[in-house]
Amino acid sequence: LWHLIVYAPICHQVWGGGWMGGMGVLDFAGGAVVHVNAGVSGLVCALVLGPRHGFGRDNMAPHNLAYTAIGTGLLFVGWLGFNAGSAWAADGIAALAAFNTILAAAAASLGWLAVEWIDHKRPTLLGLLSGVVAGLVGITPAAGLVDPKGAFLIGLISGPACYAGAVWLKRALKYDDSLDAFGVHGVGGLVGAVLTGVFATAAVNPVAAGADVLKQLIGLAAVIVWSGVGAFVVLM
Repeated sequence: LWHLIVYAPICHQVWGGGWMGGMGVLDFAGGAVVHVNAGVSGLVCALVLGPRHGFGRDNMAPHNLAYTAIGTGLLFVGWLGFNAGSAWAADGIAALAAFNTILAAAAASLGWLAVEWIDHKRPTLLGLLSGVVAGLVGITPAAGLVDPKGAFLIGLISGPACYAGAVWLKRALKYDDSLDAFGVHGVGGLVGAVLTGVFATAAVNPVAAGADVLKQLIGLAAVIVWSGVGAFVVLM
């Protein structure tokens, strides 16, 4: 039901010839279609359903970092197919998308660790792994539209931005988002989609000739409203 009401219409509007695609909104592999959509929907779910019993009182930190590392590795491998496969061909753009994915994930992990080191006086394995996922999310809308320099900068910005969303924003608003669906996927998707409008270049992919930050912002606003309202309707 969630897929039919929330996800499928957004896919059509961006990739299926809808008004967002016609307007020139760029989303190579689903930064808005997948991650902003899921992040906003997850935030609405967290707010409507409320926190888990003991939230804010009991220790709910991840208890098995080995499993977390395994899961991140599986995500990383799958993401290469996810992003590169969005080229729909075994060509140079697919290869660049795969390389950009690796580069952005590495840069984001460094960005996350740097902020975590300043904030908590020490880096952590969980922070490194979270940074990797933040970079994977951030580069998703831009993977086949930017050069490696753009991918590096998108990753480097996505790491600290997602740290702020997953740690500072959640702490300030006191909502229970157990896997940081909004802090990592929502914030990372937003950052990546906006920066796609900044760094996308026709020298890499002719589709990027009309890249524009304002168009990206309009598209993101539409996704946020649709996903938020749609998720709330499904929950009710």
